[in-house]
Amino acid sequence: MDPFYEVFAGWARKTSLDSAIKSFTGRLKPEELESFVEEYRNEVTTVINEGPPIIHGPREPWYAGPNASADTYWPALERYIRTDLAWPEKRVTTLDRSSNKVIAYTPRPNATDWDSKGLVVGYVQSGKTTNFTAVIAKAADVGYKFVIVLSGIHNGLRKQTQERLDEQLHQLTPSKWKQLTNADGDFKAPTMQSTSLLHVDDSGVILAVVKKNAAVLKRLDKWLQPAVKQRALGDVPTLVIDDEADQASVETRVINPLIRGIIAKLPKSTYIGYTATPFANVLIDPGAGDLYPKDFILNLPEPDGYFGTERIFGRDVVEGDEANGVELDGSNMVRIIPDEDVDDVRPSGKSAAKAFIPSIPPTLDDALTWFVLATAARRARGDEGHATMLIHTSVKTDIHDQFRGPLGAFVSGLARKWETGDSATVERLASQWDRETALVTAGTFGLVPLVFDDLRPFVGNVLGRCRVVIDNFRSDDRLDYSEDGQVAIAVGGNTLSRGLTLEGLTVSYCVRAAGAYDTLLQMARWFGFRFGYEDLPRIWMTEELRQWFRHLATVEREIRLDIERYESEDLTPTEFGVRIRTHPTLRITAKMGAAIPAYASYGGRRVQTRYFRTQDEDWLLRNVDAADGLLSRVRTKGIEPRTVDSGAVLFEGVDADDVLSFLNSYVVHPDSPDLDADLIGKYVAKQRRRGSLDTWNLAVMAAEPGSERGTVRLGGMEFGRIARSQLKMDGVERADIKTLMSKDHRAVDFLDQSVARKMSENALMDARDKHAEVKSKGLILLYPIDPTSEPDKANKDSRNPLNAAADVIGLALVFPGSANDDSKVSHTLVSVDLTDAEIESDDGELAALTGSDG
Repeated sequence: MDPFYEVFAGWARKTSLDSAIKSFTGRLKPEELESFVEEYRNEVTTVINEGPPIIHGPREPWYAGPNASADTYWPALERYIRTDLAWPEKRVTTLDRSSNKVIAYTPRPNATDWDSKGLVVGYVQSGKTTNFTAVIAKAADVGYKFVIVLSGIHNGLRKQTQERLDEQLHQLTPSKWKQLTNADGDFKAPTMQSTSLLHVDDSGVILAVVKKNAAVLKRLDKWLQPAVKQRALGDVPTLVIDDEADQASVETRVINPLIRGIIAKLPKSTYIGYTATPFANVLIDPGAGDLYPKDFILNLPEPDGYFGTERIFGRDVVEGDEANGVELDGSNMVRIIPDEDVDDVRPSGKSAAKAFIPSIPPTLDDALTWFVLATAARRARGDEGHATMLIHTSVKTDIHDQFRGPLGAFVSGLARKWETGDSATVERLASQWDRETALVTAGTFGLVPLVFDDLRPFVGNVLGRCRVVIDNFRSDDRLDYSEDGQVAIAVGGNTLSRGLTLEGLTVSYCVRAAGAYDTLLQMARWFGFRFGYEDLPRIWMTEELRQWFRHLATVEREIRLDIERYESEDLTPTEFGVRIRTHPTLRITAKMGAAIPAYASYGGRRVQTRYFRTQDEDWLLRNVDAADGLLSRVRTKGIEPRTVDSGAVLFEGVDADDVLSFLNSYVVHPDSPDLDADLIGKYVAKQRRRGSLDTWNLAVMAAEPGSERGTVRLGGMEFGRIARSQLKMDGVERADIKTLMSKDHRAVDFLDQSVARKMSENALMDARDKHAEVKSKGLILLYPIDPTSEPDKANKDSRNPLNAAADVIGLALVFPGSANDDSKVSHTLVSVDLTDAEIESDDGELAALTGSDG
């Protein structure tokens, strides 16, 4: 690269492009300067186009990426992750691009006073710390002089974050950092006054890793006071990173005002929240001057090799999915804990907690022995890394302590039986290994399969090294990975549920009840990276929890698709909020915001049934009668169908009143809030007043009448049934078919289906919105489903027959318009009355929020 361009680009980055042009005018030939300007602008455009999705405010992006000749901090970090961590090129590139885009939407450090607030949305245990470490390095390179990292509410996470930043920032360029905290100690006012330490020079960047604890934050606030009085902060660009930004920072009486007070003292401050559970953050009132991410919300990509909610539990098809062929059924790593086993590991009520002594039920026995086998398998593969098992049954510390005896006895007993060669024990472990490795094969992940005999030399050593750790705010015993090859069974609650990485987590046993999305996701420590042992992780949980996590995978996907769509529509965080799908029993978050209403807009959307009460014959027949009635009314009015695809037929020009009448008689499963007839009715009524949705097209997506699945009679016509099998392991109260409609069905009333199948989801949405004949019409689709519905051969491992008690009628609706349609139906997403379900916390969190410095 031209060294003169490097100088020009460095100047443009530190000041502005206009300043660089002015400074280099006369020093360079006009054509050379013009070339430099174009190259710089192209680099900024590349940063924006290559980075992850973002919705942002009016601030123009300015960062053209790292400058190899001028930068100090990022080049050192990049060498470290390439050499010491041996990251593959793709992972380094992803980190570089995502951190570039964050910097691009922060203010220039040399600008006059500014206040910027952003949010970075990642995944649980997915590398958010590495991302904000890269952001800190690049911010330091462009001129930020003071970095404050707010790191959770527990000492364990703060220490872990401090150690990471020491290793990846301070130790790489030790002369360039001024540390206000260290691994052994949180913020205590240094002997040097803030007015002197914060004096702007080129000697380095000040770094503080601070727990979100009232006493600690008050000390930091007090230390800044002299610098405020002497106006010494005006030239100190400050970056505030809020790790776990939804915890303690939002809607708390003590921590939130302290954070806001500290930021208010910094004339040039950029606040960036990092979280995998952004629900509370995006529901802050934007007009209240709080921590709402008014300047940007950025979506971190899911890293390669990451085990997240969707990969483990599967999810629903949502609006914006490009195709229905993608595998959404999840893995086969979840094992169900029956109700009778739950009673053995968790007391049934507060009164029972005092005298509760846990036992080892069959499922916990299986989980413990699998942990031993999986760790031995890793050793057989040459992996000597840490191995952890998590047991999470309660937030009560007394319950945690009671597990020490039974677990210790189990491990020592198993060790004795193995050492003596007890045949029943050996046979049982061999059988479990054969059974589990058949369900999740090593070959699926490109790993070499192992047989039980490969593990045998390592089992005894694993049992000998295995220790039980009770990790909560009261315990002296904590997870410690300072020595190599730890093998630990960890029992805990909230201290293990936020940010803290459980190294080599292989097995989880979880029955803890939680009432909110963010609490559930954060306690799911089993998400993360499992390089070299992707086939071995297992999770034991209740059926209810499994269904909840599948729902959350859908929620996460929709949030990220919203951000992508709003970016394409050039909407800002203050113009349109991120939608959050509701659940009939779960709260989104305990912190629902003070003044944000919730809306359901059906513009440009398709909604469909996926849950059915297959064993409730009356329920099923009611829907058959509703479909029969709709078709009879339509045909009575002289509307006759035309064939559109195989056995599918289309009735055009159906009156909206007939559609609404059908919706009021059709019964949807309570887990389908998007198909609430009352909400849809209100939306349709408002649209009709605007001249839209007065008429609908009705498609019956049937098979040929002569098919082997038989027919169902609706409106005096025979329709061939289609097959929709159900996912395995769903509850007996409902059958989950996952996907009812194909993406091309949304265009069945105006496009040949052979053409539609070749188009993307977005292209079909655009085509419908532009087509004169259908752009103001709704589309309703009925699916006559075979009650038996055997799965095809390719899906027999993940699906069961539907086996319904009667014919099943599926329903889908396609609405015209766009997602940011201003015609919205207000409704309550979730109740904020917390009397029905206690917000779970332990005394350690309460202490952190109210000021005890622990």
